[in-house]
Amino acid sequence: MSLGLEELRAWRFQGHSWGWRGLEEGSKVTLSRTLGLGGVTRAGGNSGKEIMGASPGLHHEVHTGAGETQDVQTVGWMLMGPRGIQGAMGGCPGWGSIPPMIPVLAAWQRPYLNIFKHFRVEEWKRSAKEGDVAALTDTRMKGTIYRIRGSNPASSYLQLPRAGTQSLGLTGRYLYVLFRPLPHKHFLVHLDVATEENQVVRISFSNLFKEFKSTATWLQFPFVCGAASEGTARRGVPGAAPADVRWTCLVLDLPSILALYLSRRYSHLRGVKLCCSLLVKNLCTSDLLFEPGVTFAKARLGDLSCRGVAPMPRELAFPVPKGEKWHDLYDYIRFPSEGAKLLHNSIQKSFPHPVAGDQVLEEPGRPLTQPVTLSRAVCDLSPIQQRSSPKAVPHRCPAITKSIPEVHLAVPGPLGAVPAGDPMLEEKQRLHSAGDTRQPLPLSDGGIHVYAHQRRGLTTRAVPGLEEGLVPDPILKLRTIIGFGGCSTKWALWTQDSTAVVYPCHAVIVALLLKTGEQRFFLGHTDKVAALAFSGSSAVLASAQAGPRSLGRLWDFPTGACLCLFKTYLQSLVSLSFSHSGAVLCGVGKDVHSKTMVVVWNTAQVTCGGGVTVLAKAHTDVDIQAMKIAFFDDTRMVSCGRDNVRLWRVRSGALRSCPVNLGEYHSLEFTDLAFEAGPEQAPEDRALFVCSRSGHVLEVDYKNICVRSARRLLPAQPQGDGQEQAGSSSGPGIAINSISMSLTFCATGSEDGYMRLWLLDFSAAVLEAEHEASVSSVCISPDSHKVLSTTAAGTLGYLDVQARDYNTLMRSHEGSVLGFSVEGKWKQIATVSQDNTIRVWDLASRQQLYDFSAAEETPCTVAFHPFWKMLACGFDSGVVRTFGLAASDLLLEHKQHRTAVTGLTFSPDGNLMFSSCLQGTLALYRLVARKIQVLRVLGNVVARDAGSGVDTLVVSGDSRLLAFVGPSKYVVTVMEACSLDELLRVDISILDLHSTILDSAVKVCFGPVPQGELLVSTSSNKILVLDAKTGRLVREVSPVHKLSCSSLALSEDGQYLLTAGDKVIKVWDYRMRFNINFQVFVGHSEPVHQVAFTPNQEHVISVGDAIFLWDFLASPPVKSSPARACSPASTLVLRSDSSSETPKDVSETPRQTVPLPLLSSPPCLDISSVHPAAFQSISSESDREEEADLPDSSRKVANEHKDASVIVVESDGNEEPVVRPKVRQESSRSPEKPANKPRNGAKTPKSQCSIRPDSYRHFTPRFKASVLPQSFLSPPVGSEVLKLKAVIGYNGNGRGNMVWNPDTGFFAYSCGCVIVVEDLHSGSQSHWLGHAEEISTLTLSHHAQVLASASGQKHGDSHCQICIWSTQDGACTAELFHHETQVQAMAFSCDDRFLVTIGDYSDQTMALWSTHTYELMLSTRISEPLHDVAFSPFSHQDLACVGRGAVTFWVLEQQGAAVRLKVHRAPAPDVLGLVELTSLCYGADALLYSGTNSGQICVWDTETNSCFMTWEADEGEIGVLLCQHHRLLSGSNTKRIRLWSVATVQELRLKGPNARSGSVLLEHEITLDGTVVSAAFDDSLEMGIVGTTAGTLWYINWVESTSIRLISGHKNKVTEVCFSPDESHCATCGEDGSVRIWALGSTELVVQFQVLNQSCQCLAWKPRPVGVWPYPGESQHVVAGYSDGTVRVFSVSRTEMELKMHPHAAALTAVTYSTDGEMILSGGKDGTVAVSSPRTGMTIHVLADHKGSPITVLQCTRKQYHDLGVEGGELWLATSSDRRVSVWASDWLRDKCELLDWLSFPAPAGPEGLDSLPPSLAAFCPWEHGVLVYVGFGLQKEALFYSLRKKQVLRKMSLAAFATSLSLSPAAPFMALGFGDRLLRLQPCPAGDPQDYTGHDDTVHLCRFAPSGRCLLTASHSAVLVWELTGS
Repeated sequence: MSLGLEELRAWRFQGHSWGWRGLEEGSKVTLSRTLGLGGVTRAGGNSGKEIMGASPGLHHEVHTGAGETQDVQTVGWMLMGPRGIQGAMGGCPGWGSIPPMIPVLAAWQRPYLNIFKHFRVEEWKRSAKEGDVAALTDTRMKGTIYRIRGSNPASSYLQLPRAGTQSLGLTGRYLYVLFRPLPHKHFLVHLDVATEENQVVRISFSNLFKEFKSTATWLQFPFVCGAASEGTARRGVPGAAPADVRWTCLVLDLPSILALYLSRRYSHLRGVKLCCSLLVKNLCTSDLLFEPGVTFAKARLGDLSCRGVAPMPRELAFPVPKGEKWHDLYDYIRFPSEGAKLLHNSIQKSFPHPVAGDQVLEEPGRPLTQPVTLSRAVCDLSPIQQRSSPKAVPHRCPAITKSIPEVHLAVPGPLGAVPAGDPMLEEKQRLHSAGDTRQPLPLSDGGIHVYAHQRRGLTTRAVPGLEEGLVPDPILKLRTIIGFGGCSTKWALWTQDSTAVVYPCHAVIVALLLKTGEQRFFLGHTDKVAALAFSGSSAVLASAQAGPRSLGRLWDFPTGACLCLFKTYLQSLVSLSFSHSGAVLCGVGKDVHSKTMVVVWNTAQVTCGGGVTVLAKAHTDVDIQAMKIAFFDDTRMVSCGRDNVRLWRVRSGALRSCPVNLGEYHSLEFTDLAFEAGPEQAPEDRALFVCSRSGHVLEVDYKNICVRSARRLLPAQPQGDGQEQAGSSSGPGIAINSISMSLTFCATGSEDGYMRLWLLDFSAAVLEAEHEASVSSVCISPDSHKVLSTTAAGTLGYLDVQARDYNTLMRSHEGSVLGFSVEGKWKQIATVSQDNTIRVWDLASRQQLYDFSAAEETPCTVAFHPFWKMLACGFDSGVVRTFGLAASDLLLEHKQHRTAVTGLTFSPDGNLMFSSCLQGTLALYRLVARKIQVLRVLGNVVARDAGSGVDTLVVSGDSRLLAFVGPSKYVVTVMEACSLDELLRVDISILDLHSTILDSAVKVCFGPVPQGELLVSTSSNKILVLDAKTGRLVREVSPVHKLSCSSLALSEDGQYLLTAGDKVIKVWDYRMRFNINFQVFVGHSEPVHQVAFTPNQEHVISVGDAIFLWDFLASPPVKSSPARACSPASTLVLRSDSSSETPKDVSETPRQTVPLPLLSSPPCLDISSVHPAAFQSISSESDREEEADLPDSSRKVANEHKDASVIVVESDGNEEPVVRPKVRQESSRSPEKPANKPRNGAKTPKSQCSIRPDSYRHFTPRFKASVLPQSFLSPPVGSEVLKLKAVIGYNGNGRGNMVWNPDTGFFAYSCGCVIVVEDLHSGSQSHWLGHAEEISTLTLSHHAQVLASASGQKHGDSHCQICIWSTQDGACTAELFHHETQVQAMAFSCDDRFLVTIGDYSDQTMALWSTHTYELMLSTRISEPLHDVAFSPFSHQDLACVGRGAVTFWVLEQQGAAVRLKVHRAPAPDVLGLVELTSLCYGADALLYSGTNSGQICVWDTETNSCFMTWEADEGEIGVLLCQHHRLLSGSNTKRIRLWSVATVQELRLKGPNARSGSVLLEHEITLDGTVVSAAFDDSLEMGIVGTTAGTLWYINWVESTSIRLISGHKNKVTEVCFSPDESHCATCGEDGSVRIWALGSTELVVQFQVLNQSCQCLAWKPRPVGVWPYPGESQHVVAGYSDGTVRVFSVSRTEMELKMHPHAAALTAVTYSTDGEMILSGGKDGTVAVSSPRTGMTIHVLADHKGSPITVLQCTRKQYHDLGVEGGELWLATSSDRRVSVWASDWLRDKCELLDWLSFPAPAGPEGLDSLPPSLAAFCPWEHGVLVYVGFGLQKEALFYSLRKKQVLRKMSLAAFATSLSLSPAAPFMALGFGDRLLRLQPCPAGDPQDYTGHDDTVHLCRFAPSGRCLLTASHSAVLVWELTGS
């Protein structure tokens, strides 16, 4: 349920103790235009249009005149890093027209800057290209490269930035150019650099230049291209590149080049121009010298960090095959060489010919090499160094100094810096803060603002490369802050160009660019920012912080540098104002004696390096709320406050003031002021406007110091349209908090939550925007196009005046954030705060998605399920509730605790949940099928004073152990997670025997699983590392923070530890290998409550005063293949660990050469045939090894000399099959050790690996609360009344559940449990019914004669159901049962002789079936989940499967009736890390393509079973692959399908490096509406059909680049269905907010009305006008009710919204038209019924008789019953969920509505065996006048027929179960009933045999007869079925 913001404050769920408030795409803000100021009224009646669409955005209303309403949507802001700002603005770190300035310390460029990635070259928005410039995927470079071809450098180039007037602004010392010249061609590169004197110098190098040339502004260097074989290169002679020219890493030391050649000082890099005939991989700048071919481990061993040398980052590294050396494959050139003092003439590779004067450091064990070759003719040119091998670096100790270290910037913006030195902030090691300033601050008292202090008096200077510590430095970079306000919520400013907004977020100042959503940060304040002010040009920003040391800062806004730090002498500053010139700054606040003081500072010299001086100070007894400097005179100010408005002036160093004569308004409390902005008047003649809390706006004559006029804002009155004069009206006014003026209008923000825009004479309010809280401030942008507003609730947004749009920029918690939990894939974060709310945020866009609060409860903790869209919340009442985010509904509620919940967490595998409370109670829950069951509850086990949060209870990474502090704060307990059995108890207080105080535990955290360590933070500022098994103290870290550590988290790889204490965050090296093992980061103004890594380990989140998202810059760990754990007795482990002849290419990086065949065959697994009736799972390897060594074993070990990885499964006689490894003679086990013999008849247990893989390709059935029917009354053959005519929808939850054969035209797909076979030419459908559960996948035989379908268990069977269908007649020829849970994928062999099926992650079995008899030929269990399977199209013997990190190749061998499989498991290349291989398809001969969950495509050679090529094909998981000839199609969860040309892949496989090209080309790309789950194409891949998770099947034509919807359906639950009066169409609505109109003849979607961020709960079609035939098309209307309480009327013929009303405060649950269509009756969740007129938009009646219980049914009938004793020609009934029915008689023309009867049906006290109560349903009986039928929860399962005349129940009809839906046929005495057991029953009335119908896979929650009674609509979840009544 989602609500508008204007209702959040008043919203209360009646009858419930909890509530959801969804804000999924943004806020809803009402804008209206009204006339008059006094007594503002809101226009009644609504008419207009609504713009609907599927694109995400904010959804708002705009009232634009006399009752006009228009709904608009605006696109939400996407979060981009601050680097995008600089690139977009041409290198200027600031915004607008401010000239570019280069920061002193560009920390956002550290440790390096990937230029291509930063400026997004591939988008060509910030870069320019000319000529033949293309982006290619290079398989050798394993990524994208850019090819620049052409003969003319002026017409073929790639340029950065786009315009020559812009600047990159890159300050790194070294420029890395990764390129390769094209063979036999000439290339040219231009670099434009700026000197400190602002002189631009061009540096060019090319192999076209013959000699070195230089001018004052241009340096030209010849470049000598190296070659793979040195003999082919002409040494020292420039010229065209040789044929075998190599990739080169060119390192240009730009400062040294300028210093050596021009004697100038380098400032920054302005631009790069890469011209013709070269390949470029990347450009990079850095202050570090990166050494290629050196790993981080080697760098540490060689102590390279002491010289500032670091290993090459992965983004810049060239791939090096295993066993090769970097310098043997590539060239490395450093120019000029280290320590060069001579000038050399060219840039070239070095050769081993020594030249006098050059010195080269020698690598140990290698001969001395000479790095340069000099030309005798030119001896004064620059030396160029080429290091063909790594150099040994002499050891240097870190520089030690007693001076204060420089403070490094840890944020992405190029901010200024502040010196360090305060021991109060951090006393241990260097500090990462706002940057560093290399000159002292102009402070007389020596006060310093941000400090760093070194232990034992020694400080290590934080200069990269001069100390041993964490790399990179800094390791965190601030990316995003979610929050606004802090000290107050009134400060938000526009920049002068109106493109950015500047606002405080506690101690951080944020600049937000509106166009891109990028944030830039100003760090340096140590307390909350109290006020902000801009100079007139926005060049200087002033800020002041709160607290006893209220310091002020002046910032150079374009660069972010802090210009000056000064004392304000004010403890609580309330206002800052800058003069227009920026020379004077004025502040108001309280001094140390709490007296109001005004201070005026001189800031004129700040931009020139000067300081801030005080011009004047004055104390005053008057109250001041606001003070501003006059824009026309820097010495004049105006202030306002309680009972006063005063004019101030600075003269002769004194500050004097005089009051304005307020007259009768002298007792008002004034809140804000603004100057008139008109240019036609003299400055001193302009008026001054002052607003007050009483609603008055006074116009003050500045020149005459008196009041000109007064106006007052009053609450809306029913009558009166004139404006009220001040003093002449009674009653309170609306408090105005802020006022702002422009040339054309005035803006006010008031306490009632409205921002209003007025004409300058205040004669009318032209526009108003309603907020959820009082408006704190308003500010009109300098261009007058936007109005910024802030609210007391911490919301920041602006109104676009021209577009009449409101855009929410930022929301925030109103209290401190106590904790958070991140959703599994880092898309969402849930936070819990002191403001008693739980909010869910989207981290990418910073938008708030949901806001959850309970009426009388306070949330305490929150936790996301690791895999499901489920959120668990704990409350102070002890209740634990779980919510589904997909539908925003309450799933379960647990009351195991009686006091506040302190701990709540899920296990990493998602199977268990734990909670604890203040009383020490611990509860264990199990999650089964998305239901939570309580397993065990223990009392007094958790410490009562252990605190609260997500990290109170911690679970180990393998989900086996649970740890917490308890039962006392001195003890840490470790339990078995699945049983809560205590395993270990450690007393922390006794570990330190020398301590004089008892140490207590604060937080706990598990270390890496293999190490088995437990981390405990203590109250004495220590971290204890314990052995989790024994409790032994392993090591101790002390001290950690000044105060105790409030949170700690460990990275998944166990390399880094995060700790939080006080207001800082520390990142530690977990193994403590360095002298300095941590880095410190500040930014929070309050204690940090929690810190953690995101699940992908790429970011860090910290919460306290706000939500901080940091980039984690550490290099990703080297990932190894995942551990393959086998179960004790059942898992077949496909590996070859003991083989001495394992192919090396199986586990290594893909090689560029074709691997030679081995002497021995690859290891394989031989599996002999297993009898279908007696097959067993395969035992584990340990059992097999023990059994093979038994002396008395009855089985013989054959081929003992062969590889032990070859396993044979044999069956001897009647014995159970046993796995035998072919082992060598020797054994490591003693002969006496007993063996584990298999037990006959006992089924081996399943694998323990039941965690769902990280792959969307893996099928997961939709959760269903319904059950299969216990009984079924099937109609006799030939007597069926109902016939299934059509199915509307496609199941997007299936995987591969659509098939199409282009040759035969056979087309089928699944919807629920129905297979729909559709003729694509006629659109006719046939339906194959045979499944009872949701169909997971389909597969079609190659001759298109057989279709196989799979679903879950059928009618109590313990195995999944696989149906075999004949496509000719649709008959089910066989049913197969083998897999236990779900079938993941199926495939037919190329000759259709075999069918292979694989189970899901819980089943983990593969079965092979014969298609002749459909008997099971072979089955085996796999150790890891499989995702896809495919037979080779060239051989029926070869098939392959993909799963976790490997491809499994199978060879099928058949000898008579016996079948055996040879198996080979080929791991994915190590370069991919831990990945899931999610999809596969065979390509040309001997090629296999596989996709991964990280977006790569791997190409495998099926002859050698090795991967020889990979490329990054998408940003998301690739779940669909198809290949035909030389084309490959990929589909992913990024909603994209891509068509690739892979013609060169076969050549690369055969020729390796000698292939002409190793690139694949992207031919086409189409973005669809959802994740791609199925695809079928013709033989040329030119056209096909694609299915998505949105429930859509698309026709794709690559030739025409078109995509057309073939099949559409609802993705979420359908909430209502209805027929049009002429039965030509039907309408459906769903939880996704859509209303869809379908043509019944073709079941095609005609029109869709989409309302964003709302759920459509009900709808009705307007009835045919009386006496009108045929039904006029222009009068076809549909009314729909939504979850926000609104009613919308849509015109079907005009396809637009005609009316919108808001008659309800709660969600609508029922809606209908009166019989004549002149009235709309609507019922809400709160039980109210509203009667509204669609003509006027007015609500006429509101009936509250059912209040408190949701309305379930509203029905009107035209029949007149004169004998009922009431007037009126219309009867209607209302039914509520509390089993009450009211019947009314109405005459709408006479405005009469009279209650006729009130029915209340009894029910037992509590439902037994029911998860939820069935609905209460009632309907008028069409064939029996004066009778209504009722079904619902009651004493008996029955339908009641009640007579309105006799006032009694006439008869009862017994039912098999409680009905979930009801409909009565208008034409025949039939009653349609839906049930929770998925059955549809047609019941003849008054008596007759019922008929049951299948076809639904869930509860039949809707059934509706057509007006003629000839058709019936039913709905089950998202599937809609159309039934036809035969014979009608």
